[in-house]
Amino acid sequence: MGSIWELDFYSRPILDENQKKVWEVLICESPTTISANPESLFRFAKYCPSTEVNSGWLRTAINEAVEKAPSPPVRIRFFRRQMNNMITKACTDAGIAVQPSRRILVLYKWLEQRMEEVYPNEPGYQGGTNPSVRLDAPVPQRLPDALESEKWGFVTLNASDFAEMSEWDIGFGEAFPLSMMGIENSTKIPGILLFSGRALPLAAWMSGLELASLRFDPSLNGRLVLETGATESWVLASTRTPQMQSEASSFEAAKQKASGVHFIGIQSSPESESFAGFWLLQDVVLP
Repeated sequence: MGSIWELDFYSRPILDENQKKVWEVLICESPTTISANPESLFRFAKYCPSTEVNSGWLRTAINEAVEKAPSPPVRIRFFRRQMNNMITKACTDAGIAVQPSRRILVLYKWLEQRMEEVYPNEPGYQGGTNPSVRLDAPVPQRLPDALESEKWGFVTLNASDFAEMSEWDIGFGEAFPLSMMGIENSTKIPGILLFSGRALPLAAWMSGLELASLRFDPSLNGRLVLETGATESWVLASTRTPQMQSEASSFEAAKQKASGVHFIGIQSSPESESFAGFWLLQDVVLP
């Protein structure tokens, strides 16, 4: 499997000499394993004049990044839905697969860092927010019957347990180094395990969804909602008893203490020592 890139192309809180917003493309490599070295992940940044904001300029910038990178990406992720057409065309014209995704953990932290440390030092910087266009989230969809698990349950692992994740028997999945999120070994990482006689098909289906995060939503009759892609949501399970709702609330509280980090695992049964699927996830509030 080749590298996966994360991309953002949007205006920044900087005005040029004509008092027009300066745009910027940011490209960075996604970590896909627990042992990835955050310092070695590829990054590329380039400002774009407001008069040249189009798919052609972006395609050229992507090609420039490809030339500078150790290897080209097999796929590019992006999260700004309002930029869908331009980003999709630029990536397609560059010959690279593209996918809307909220799994942009490195890009999110990089944007935060640049908002605090880089843009304020640029000529023409305009303090305050640089709002994105907010689009309403759709109602969570029901999982297809064939993909529902027979059993499920909340579990908790120590962050130190993930040190051996590269040795686990996992069919489909994706992870990132916990150190990248400032997670200490003693931190409790909450998660959910799904058990199904169709574990492998379920894991294969999930692997194509660009998993973003899992949340407990009391306003939706106590459902566990799986966030995927740029906008999609799925009802993964329902907490039908007060005990299950209490466990779900504890799951959310544990996520808060773990910087939003959590996981989903899929197994054929509670006795299985392998995973058909396993994903490390993190709650991200997109800019």
